[in-house]
Amino acid sequence: MLHPPVKTPCIGVCSTGIGDTVCRGCKRFSHEVIDWNSYSPAQKKAVDGRLSDFLSQCVSNKLRVTDKALLEWQMEVQQIRYVEHHDEYCWVFSLLKAGAGQIKDPHDYGFEVALCYREMTLSALRETIDYEFYILSEAHYERYMLSPDLFR
Repeated sequence: MLHPPVKTPCIGVCSTGIGDTVCRGCKRFSHEVIDWNSYSPAQKKAVDGRLSDFLSQCVSNKLRVTDKALLEWQMEVQQIRYVEHHDEYCWVFSLLKAGAGQIKDPHDYGFEVALCYREMTLSALRETIDYEFYILSEAHYERYMLSPDLFR
């Protein structure tokens, strides 16, 4: 079975051009942004997997999907772009990016906010999640790209 090509994670807000080693938009490393078009499908899939795992982790620390089918239905009805092979926590983030200010009751969309974050607006929560996603990507870059190879 053929797998669909991995689309670029670029969201058009690249900060690598101003010297960031991790893009504040898509959270890829600067060399991944530069070399993306020359990557093999396997390399693109590895980058995509890392990013979706990090985002899912950041979202699931603050939100809980209570009804995946309802969430997916809302994504379709609201015509919100999302990557089907990513998990439902990445879908929720796509939903928040598209219209956090429009959501009155998260249960109507198949998710709930963790008790300790319920005082935050969904827009503020989205920004917090995005910032933590960036910090996690940056920490990964520092740990695995800047550390010397101990086995050489």
